[in-house]
Amino acid sequence: MNQKDPSRIYFDIIIPVYNEGNNIKNVLEKFKYEVRSKFRILLCYDHDDDSTLTGYDDQDYEFEIILVKNKKSGAHSAVITGMDYSTAPCVLVFPADDTINQKIIDSMYELFLEGCDVVVASRFMKGGSMKNCPLLKSILVRTASKTLYWLTTIPVQDASNGFRLFSRNLLNHVEIESEKGFSFSIELLVKAERLGMKIGEVPAQWEERTKGISRFQVIRWSPSYLRWYCYGFLTTYFVKKIN
Repeated sequence: MNQKDPSRIYFDIIIPVYNEGNNIKNVLEKFKYEVRSKFRILLCYDHDDDSTLTGYDDQDYEFEIILVKNKKSGAHSAVITGMDYSTAPCVLVFPADDTINQKIIDSMYELFLEGCDVVVASRFMKGGSMKNCPLLKSILVRTASKTLYWLTTIPVQDASNGFRLFSRNLLNHVEIESEKGFSFSIELLVKAERLGMKIGEVPAQWEERTKGISRFQVIRWSPSYLRWYCYGFLTTYFVKKIN
């Protein structure tokens, strides 16, 4: 696929950023050389003095880069603001420090074109990996994902990764109730499954960032993740799916 081909439907890649001036150019360069599909980048930021905004030159890229100011503050609100701004048929939420997974974006988009409303970048399926993760975070995300996969009807092996694609169809059909962190990712996954929507996954790599500061807050965000983790079980055993 050629990103200049007007016959291809474009999609939006939402990147929530916070002072990623030292990272963002490398991230964008990977999109330039490894993604063939037609897309736009939405950089969702909190403050006008964010170093990300001066860390690249948009003239270096053929794809469009749009700056979207967060309506509130924080990673969760930045993503929701990007989703509200986008009118594309699907959106893909991508980490601001990731320079190793651009190569799977075309495959994720192809699954959307084949009818998937959610496409998960999976660290825990064959071919995926999770390296150098803090112990507590690793235990929590692995346990949640594996138990949902083995004990419920959730059909993917990585329930909690915030890096995934969502269709406009799904976003138009459900209300996002989460308010913290990347818990929207598990919320939209279990709601899509509840609605009988098609869900796919591709293997992804994950490594603890070496530049900048992670804003992932395990303890603070855990209750929000737990809510949708429990929802996944309840809708498997006690509530029939909506057709």
